[in-house]
Amino acid sequence: MFSQLPTIDTFKSWRWEQIAPFYADLQERPLTADSIHEWLADWSQISQLLFERSARLRVATTQDTNDDDAEAAMNDYLDNIFPHVEVAENQLEARLLTSGLEPQGLEIPLRNMRVDAELFTETNLPLISEQMKRSQTYNRIIGSQTVDWEDEEVTLTQLATKLEDPDRDLRERGWRLMSARRQEDRQALNELWADLLPQRQKIAENAGLPNYRAYVWQQKKRLDYSPADTDTFHRAIADVVVPAASRVYARYRQTLGVDTLRPWDVRADVFPFELPVLRPFATTDQLIQTSATIFRQVDPVLGDYFDTMRDESLLDMPNRKGKAPGAYCTNFPASERPFIFMNSTGTGSDIRTLFHESGHAFHNFERNKLPYLPQKASPMEFNEVASMAMELLTAPYITKNKEGFFTKAEADSWFVGHLEKIILFWPYMAVVDAFQHWAYLNIDDAVVAENCDAKWQELWQRYIPEIDFSGFEDELVTGWHRKQHIFRAPFYYIEYGLAQLGALQIWRNALDDQAQAVESYRQALALGGTQPLPVLYETANVKFAYDHDMVGQMIDLLEDQIESRLPKV
Repeated sequence: MFSQLPTIDTFKSWRWEQIAPFYADLQERPLTADSIHEWLADWSQISQLLFERSARLRVATTQDTNDDDAEAAMNDYLDNIFPHVEVAENQLEARLLTSGLEPQGLEIPLRNMRVDAELFTETNLPLISEQMKRSQTYNRIIGSQTVDWEDEEVTLTQLATKLEDPDRDLRERGWRLMSARRQEDRQALNELWADLLPQRQKIAENAGLPNYRAYVWQQKKRLDYSPADTDTFHRAIADVVVPAASRVYARYRQTLGVDTLRPWDVRADVFPFELPVLRPFATTDQLIQTSATIFRQVDPVLGDYFDTMRDESLLDMPNRKGKAPGAYCTNFPASERPFIFMNSTGTGSDIRTLFHESGHAFHNFERNKLPYLPQKASPMEFNEVASMAMELLTAPYITKNKEGFFTKAEADSWFVGHLEKIILFWPYMAVVDAFQHWAYLNIDDAVVAENCDAKWQELWQRYIPEIDFSGFEDELVTGWHRKQHIFRAPFYYIEYGLAQLGALQIWRNALDDQAQAVESYRQALALGGTQPLPVLYETANVKFAYDHDMVGQMIDLLEDQIESRLPKV
């Protein structure tokens, strides 16, 4: 029967009535030790087609947030396919768990299925569907934000690039224009948040949990650390990283020749501009071609993976009006291919973004080799190791004498900037993460936007006191509006902070033996979700830790490497 399943091109138009018989067959077919592997293979085949269909629909809605047909197709899927699939998938998970069969390599997936079974309730399906639709609302609001700059309509992403200029007056003028446009959507985003938050609380209550944080902890299979552990990480950041961040900002103030850093002196409210501005490539084709050369030097197999993506048009690179913000890599498991989406505008930060998303892509290539879909669901805390490590493993090959992007001096400047951004990211991550812990534990307060503004300001002043927003308090307190994860992917942010510790350890290993570090990295990627989080880290020859000692070790590494690359005076 399953041999009759079509390719994704045909399957994307199938209705539930055409899909249902395949789930019925899996539900009714005898499940024994002799039949389990064929049963798992067939289940994976139909699930992967559905996963890819959903992923391709999401891609279409982000490629053009004004495409009504794409949004209608996504909504049709969420209304008429998604609820049936969730029920059918849960029934198959329950059947497998009830069978008592535990095939080798499925120990962790089965553990995760038990968590899903505890969490699942059909009453949540329409609420989850509605949450997905609301994320499109956020995309539409942000994607439509444009301004007139020098007689040209530009997106805010494009304008941010134009503000990477030594002329401070120009930066201030552009920043004020950008901020004014954002403030126009303040009420719309507050209203969206006020709709999202109670709905998320209801999802938790329907699952028998006291709050949405508890729900997310199970949903994301965070079984190897607790909310209390994130407090440990936050304290380490406050005690160890914030002073190091102050040293980074002090160097930047000296570079600019200013007494205080104003919001137009940084991008994304946090990160120094790359001044002088580096324009290391002229076109996205050049970005792709040079990156392909670099990946091949990191590892020939990874180079082959990237070439496949380039050859099969699995890269959507340039920024354009109506395109959703940000960058991501998604997986098309039925086709055994990843897809990268980003907003390139021709800057050095685009290189970092492509390296990052390519790390995710390489992870997908590796774990797509596993036979069953449940084995491919690796924890996000390791998925981000895959991406962040690639940002660092490419470092030896970015100079032009290695067919890279930069002269030696430019490479040192760019990479110092990258290492400094890692330091500056952790305090920002702590703000975003702590804000969400507060919001979902104090939902009656957090549903009021003014309270969110106040909490964001309080956290900002604790972790990032160096940026002077005086006179622009509205822009400061609405910083939570500009973090799409808060609206679209709640609690998906601590992973970046934890994973950065793993990625830096891989890089520390690479400084001693690049080839061995890359080999261990790939071995860990290939495990997918077949091992618990600490074992994935161990396979990469690193430690899953987030206390003062580990954070301190990584700050020492970063500051030593920054010092070695700074120009000598």
